[in-house]
Amino acid sequence: MLHVHRHVNALTDFHPLVITQKLRGSWPGESPRVVKRSITRELGRLVERCSGIPWQVSDREARQITGLIHRGRADLLHIFFGSSAIHLLPVIRKSSIPVVVSFHGSDVAGPMAGRPYRKALDEMFDRATLVPCRSEHLATAVRALGCPEQKIRVMRAVLPPIAKRDITPPPDGAWSLLQAGRMVPKKGMTTALKAFAMFHHQFPKATFTIAGEGPLRESLVELASGLGLSQSVDFCGFLSQEELTKRFENTHLYLHPSETVDGDTEGVPNALLEAMAHGIPSVATRHGGIPEAVEDNLSGLLCEEHQPDQLAESLLRLANDPGLFASISEGASHRIVDKFSHEAQAAQIAALYREAISQKAG
Repeated sequence: MLHVHRHVNALTDFHPLVITQKLRGSWPGESPRVVKRSITRELGRLVERCSGIPWQVSDREARQITGLIHRGRADLLHIFFGSSAIHLLPVIRKSSIPVVVSFHGSDVAGPMAGRPYRKALDEMFDRATLVPCRSEHLATAVRALGCPEQKIRVMRAVLPPIAKRDITPPPDGAWSLLQAGRMVPKKGMTTALKAFAMFHHQFPKATFTIAGEGPLRESLVELASGLGLSQSVDFCGFLSQEELTKRFENTHLYLHPSETVDGDTEGVPNALLEAMAHGIPSVATRHGGIPEAVEDNLSGLLCEEHQPDQLAESLLRLANDPGLFASISEGASHRIVDKFSHEAQAAQIAALYREAISQKAG
């Protein structure tokens, strides 16, 4: 996952050994160790779907992972996603080094909040040295799952170094709008399309790019067609980081109207932070950790969830007020430099790791 890749790449003071079950693309430094899922995993998943009781890796797989950690002489084990930590409890039990378990958003919803997970969650929180979360909002949800307050930290996503662009409104009304993310309900892309239809009515030369893949793609394409937007909406699919950066360089407005669905929320969306770093005025929702990044009317505009009318109104405010457009552009870039810069987050991760190691040593 891109945010994990960036996290690993930022660890200049540590030598990361990455263990994964599948690999896509290149990695910085030493190649990851791939531990393929076993048949017992699939059986465990089937049992969980039927009973709700969380599955865990087999003793054989746990020994394989523990062996890699031991041979790598690791000083700390970081497990990304609380749900993965539940499945890896046999590994955590065998660990003689400090364990950091990080939460990222989707891992506080669904089965995690159910009664069958309670015993496993309690054990995981008890054995974890520190439990960092992507946002303050997410930290509140992790507390509700039973994590002790003294173990919770906030660990923001790492952004690549990004220079602010000089962005100006298009003189001919040919606005370029963008949203990037997985095509799942919590990204609010249905709301975004409905809002764009209202914006497009006033600015018929405007275009909207939706970058990403996911289960909602077909229904989103159908919605765009039903709204008469087939020629104005580009479903460009998944973009590499280089391709996404090029899109940002030709974007005037960014949308990210996230919505809570069955308890599933966002931390602080990486693509939104990247857009802000470029200086692109953004319209988002008061959802999850987004208000921790976007200060309404200062570094972006915020709307309520599930409200395409509000979203369209905010987009039109930016398009019709050059002064507001310029101030939001400047404010967005400054917000990232002050609170979410690559350097600041990399230093915070290193400090968190050192804290975990020192706690275990003590």
